[in-house]
This record gives sequence, C-alpha cells and structure tokens, in this order.
Amino acid sequence: MLEDHYLDIRDLDAGYGRSQVLFGVTLSAPWRGGVAILGRNGAGKTTLMKAIMGELPAKRGSVSLDSRDVTKLPTEQRVRAGFGYVPQDHPVFARLTIRDNLAVGALTNKDSRAVDRVLEMFPKLGQRLDQIAGTLSGGERKMLAIGRALLSEPSVLLLDEPTEGVWIGVIEEITDRLILLAKEIAVVIVEQHLDLALRVADRAFVLDRGRVALTGTADEVRNDPRLLQYLAP
Repeated sequence: MLEDHYLDIRDLDAGYGRSQVLFGVTLSAPWRGGVAILGRNGAGKTTLMKAIMGELPAKRGSVSLDSRDVTKLPTEQRVRAGFGYVPQDHPVFARLTIRDNLAVGALTNKDSRAVDRVLEMFPKLGQRLDQIAGTLSGGERKMLAIGRALLSEPSVLLLDEPTEGVWIGVIEEITDRLILLAKEIAVVIVEQHLDLALRVADRAFVLDRGRVALTGTADEVRNDPRLLQYLAP
C-alpha cells in the first residue's frame, strides 16, 4: 500500500437510477492529511461522498481502503473497515440528547475514554450533555456529528459541508479541530468555504459536471486561474 493511496477511488461512475452524476472519477487520499473536494452546486460532490460510503452503488469503478476493495460492501461494513461520515443533512439524532448521541456513536468502541476525548475536542458539548440535539445551534450540531463519527475510530473521515449554516466564530473552531485531525487521520472534506477547505487540505480535487476537472496541491489549486471558472454558479 502506497502512502499516497490509502483511500483509492478509480474510474467511479455513480448516480440515481438512470441519471448518471459521476463520470470516471479518480482520486486518492493519503493515510494522514486533508483532501478537499471542490466544485459548484450540482457538480457531484455529495453524490461522490455517498458513493464512497456505499449509500449509492457504483455503476462502474472501484473504492479501496488500505488496498482492500470495498466497492460492494454495504455502508455499515465500510464503517467497520475504517470510514467515518458526517453527511450534509440530518447529521445527528435530533430527538436524543448530546449524551445519547455520543453513546450511540460509542457502541462499538471499547475505549472508556473515547467520549472524554471528544468532549475535550469540543468542550461546548460537555457543558450541555443533557440538551436535546435538535435544540442545538447549527455549529453545535456539526460538532456533535463530527464527534460521534470519531467514536467509530475511523481512519478516513468524510465531511460533507461541515460548516454549512454555521456562525463564523464556530466555523473557526471547527476548522482548527479539522486541521489537528488531519495530522492523525485522512480527512476528506466537501466545503463551499474555499479558504477553509484549503486550510484543512494538503491536496484538492475540483469536480465539474461529475468529472475531475482540476487537481493538485492546495496551493496549486488555489492559484490556478481556472479555479474560479469551475466554482462559478
């Protein structure tokens, strides 16, 4: 297994029914570091995340983790293999408390200090463990979703728009935590905030109409004159 290909996606086609959204997407992530998935709305970013997690079947191509082909595995087995996932919509159990959300995430974790480490990462959560998750602010819900995903001890954490609907002060807090996480595991982030995404990421892939249109280091992509063309509405 090459370090640059811990997560390896090759020639991936996926979509919804007869509607194909992804066309031959190839990208990779190292065993540690950040990878940004960029593109305008409708470019296929969320579809890609769902296909990586097995929520959408691959029509063609492969998804491998640590040289293991997981293309045909259901979502729950991909989680056991090492994937963590924070979806864009409904990332927490709204009717449960923070404490119970974290307890669900920790069901398969035998480390008694795992929840404590999440609360150290996001101390706001520890201050209101008995609050119903549906009453939290957008930023607090995202923190809870990230913390819960981390309790499965993923080697690859996928985040779909982790700062959408989040107040700017909390965005900075989440960004700081993701930068630290990317020093320990692979963090793959779909994010509309370009500067945030490229602060977390070492490498970036830009999707356009379901295809990889641009790739390179974060600095290369940031400075490429074609980037604004691919991000424009």
